Amino acid sequence: MAICCRISKLCTLAALILGIAFWVKFTYFTAPPPLPDLSDAWWGKGIRAFTEDASVNRFDVRFSQKVIDDLYARLAKTKYIEPLEDVNFKYGFHPDVLRNVINYWTEKYDMNETQSELNRYSHFLTKIEGLDIHFIHVKPKETYKNVRPLLLIHGWPGSFYEFYKAIPLLTDPLAHGGKADDPVFEVICPSIPGFGFSEAPHKKGFTAAHAGQVFDKLMKRLGHEKYFLQGGDWGSVITTTMAIYHPEKVEGLHINFMTGVIGGIGWNLRVAVGSVFPDLAFNKIDHWKIYPVIDKLKFLLEETGYMHEQATKPDTLGVGLNDSPAGLAAWILEKFRGIVEWTPEHYNGEVDTSQSGYSIDELLTNVMIYWTTETMGTAIRFYKENTIFSEQPMRSHPVTVPSAYAVFPKEFMVLPEALVRQRHHNLVQYTDMPQGGHFAAMEEPRLLAEDLRSFIKAIEAQSKKKEEL
Repeated sequence: MAICCRISKLCTLAALILGIAFWVKFTYFTAPPPLPDLSDAWWGKGIRAFTEDASVNRFDVRFSQKVIDDLYARLAKTKYIEPLEDVNFKYGFHPDVLRNVINYWTEKYDMNETQSELNRYSHFLTKIEGLDIHFIHVKPKETYKNVRPLLLIHGWPGSFYEFYKAIPLLTDPLAHGGKADDPVFEVICPSIPGFGFSEAPHKKGFTAAHAGQVFDKLMKRLGHEKYFLQGGDWGSVITTTMAIYHPEKVEGLHINFMTGVIGGIGWNLRVAVGSVFPDLAFNKIDHWKIYPVIDKLKFLLEETGYMHEQATKPDTLGVGLNDSPAGLAAWILEKFRGIVEWTPEHYNGEVDTSQSGYSIDELLTNVMIYWTTETMGTAIRFYKENTIFSEQPMRSHPVTVPSAYAVFPKEFMVLPEALVRQRHHNLVQYTDMPQGGHFAAMEEPRLLAEDLRSFIKAIEAQSKKKEEL
């Protein structure tokens, strides 16, 4: 028995040494593959145009009466399914709660008020790489000096609307309890191509890196050679690619979500060691972010089935989501379930989101953006184009620009600082937030804005110190 125990320990030690050797080799002695050349892309219909209209045109969001009448007619014909007893949301969005949502949508949701709310900020369209790119553009008052350009990028199933509550905090801090020395931003908030009011690519292969190229061109068109970035969900992926491709332009990268496949062998080795000796791999306060690994993996398997479908057969799913507003609402709102804490008992026949950071009207406005533009089918194609294999060359490249990672505790996947530093070599700020989840800009706009301002102050303090030296 003692011999077997010794052999087992020796095998474990040998595997650990071998793993460390491989990690050192691939981390320090293996150059990352070259970045794909994305400079000559064209996503419009047909062959590439010789010239591209570079004008920037303003427009207002309007829901036609025809679209509204059609929506109400479809909602009135919704075929609900009978729910199982005592399942809550284990089988998906609960049919009884969906019925309450649809009733609110048809009886209380104000379409005119929604249009006014969406037009609170100025909307623009401009043609880039063959596509009409939508963005909102908000400039601070002229009394503010030293304004920094900031690109905010949303994810799925969110939209540019995610940032509406955060924008005033960023563009006019003094009017919202801010300090005189708080950084002030000129905000540009686009829609990812294929989402909302941005035209969808007409050719396959449009990845997060390509979206980053489009948005870099957008910033240049608006007169910004250097800029700051912020994103969550797909927005974090897109902004990260921009930081990798254009480190000379990106003055700072702030993200509130980060994918797990970033560290390769080193990542897996650290997690494996931490399973046996957690204090050796991570700080004690970070254990909950990784362990127990089995429970974390189980949760991801239960909650990411949508991802597999969207990454394999998006057009099949898109047919139903583009045809049924009730189905679209269920598909989108189910992703907000973890924050809103939907339960049939909670509502008692009413739609109550008082426990969340946003209202049912805000949630339905996000649904309306997808429904009226008929873009859910094209938006979910983004998963197909961004499989783990298509982005593999990007994953081995480090992020060298000043970076910040805001950890919201209800995010479905959060990473310890030690793992974040494996990718972000110039991590200036890592913040454990007191509350909030995946849709941080909607849920906790003030926390997000304050963290972003703190990050900019830290960057500028570093820069000033270097200049003094």
